[in-house]
Amino acid sequence: MSDKIKKGKEGEALAADFLIEKGFEIIARNYRNKRSEIDLIIKKSNWLIFVEVKMRSSDAYGYPEDFVDYKKAKNIIDGAEQYTYDQNWQGNVRYDIISIRDQYGKKEILHIEDAFY
Repeated sequence: MSDKIKKGKEGEALAADFLIEKGFEIIARNYRNKRSEIDLIIKKSNWLIFVEVKMRSSDAYGYPEDFVDYKKAKNIIDGAEQYTYDQNWQGNVRYDIISIRDQYGKKEILHIEDAFY
């Protein structure tokens, strides 16, 4: 397994633990549909939330959340639309980003709600 994949899995695990502590329920991890891959699908009350997790060890090229561009957001939205259709979800939907900065062994987690649409 490459270092990039290991870091990605570590970031997703940290994000999942963080969200569980905040009272969210993890519905799915690494949901795939066509070109879409959604890191986490979570639920709280009448909300289904599609989460992109970004983790970086340096801010030299920008913050982790800066790497969710239009194309990435569109792919997530497309996958989320298919998921909600397949599940016949009738509640609210939103798109969040979990940004993790891993600097000098200290991890900072930022939860950005309603990050895009």
